[in-house]
Amino acid sequence: MTDTFPRIAVRRTYKLYVGGAFPRSESGRSYPVTSSAGDHLANAAQASRKDVRDAVVAARKAFPGWSGRTAYNRGQILYRVAEMMEGRRAQFAEEVTAAEGVGKARAQALVSAAIDRWVYYAGWADKFGQLLGGANPVSGPYFNLSEPEPTGVVGVFAPTGSSLLGLVSVLAPVLTSGNTAVLVADEGAPLPAITLAEALATSDLPAGVANILTGRLSELAPPLAGHADVNALDLAGAGSLAVELEGLAATTLKRVLRPGGDDWDDTDPGLSRIRPFLEIKTVWHPIGR
Repeated sequence: MTDTFPRIAVRRTYKLYVGGAFPRSESGRSYPVTSSAGDHLANAAQASRKDVRDAVVAARKAFPGWSGRTAYNRGQILYRVAEMMEGRRAQFAEEVTAAEGVGKARAQALVSAAIDRWVYYAGWADKFGQLLGGANPVSGPYFNLSEPEPTGVVGVFAPTGSSLLGLVSVLAPVLTSGNTAVLVADEGAPLPAITLAEALATSDLPAGVANILTGRLSELAPPLAGHADVNALDLAGAGSLAVELEGLAATTLKRVLRPGGDDWDDTDPGLSRIRPFLEIKTVWHPIGR
């Protein structure tokens, strides 16, 4: 049977990802997203200060459960994210091509690298503690042990110019170390971030562990950096706002990872993005006589 009228495609509505759900911005706003060539791609939700606060609340609520899981279990869950992304390679590649203006082969390579980056950090989940902690030699009748612990809620600013690989490279290590995250996507290329959010939602990642906001960096960055319930910041994509955000972070003594010197194509970043968001707990234990 031949349709009388041509089929109209179902248009996708791009939303935020907060607390495991996909709400519209509380302000009801959206903004146009264009390709690297200037073609209109979609309208993305334009998050507000209220959305920032809601995302922080969701991340704080999820922190005890996520940090309390075994490191091995966190690694399993992050590996599951890679599995979910693998099933959406074509969509990711199309969005990376539009966002970054690269050819098909390069886009496929970037998607592969982003998927492999989740596997890489999944493997680190139950190993970094052995490198960053351990027994300390002390003189006295006691053991002295150091152990890395997650710092809490981390505000992450996705880098510009690397819409998927850079995004994964800043988000995955934060989650690997047991922290929860509120991530502000690249303002000009947010579509891979929202597609990643859909992969996170269909993996085993608990609601609220990762929250992704789209919108204007200048509007979202200051309230996130100054929020008293955010414990650390990754300023990878902060750009010209970095100095201002550092000042806001200082008011609540946040840990800050400054931007610069990052090579998102590096296949072995090591602990460079895990270590900054860990605190070292030292325990003194008497030796029985």
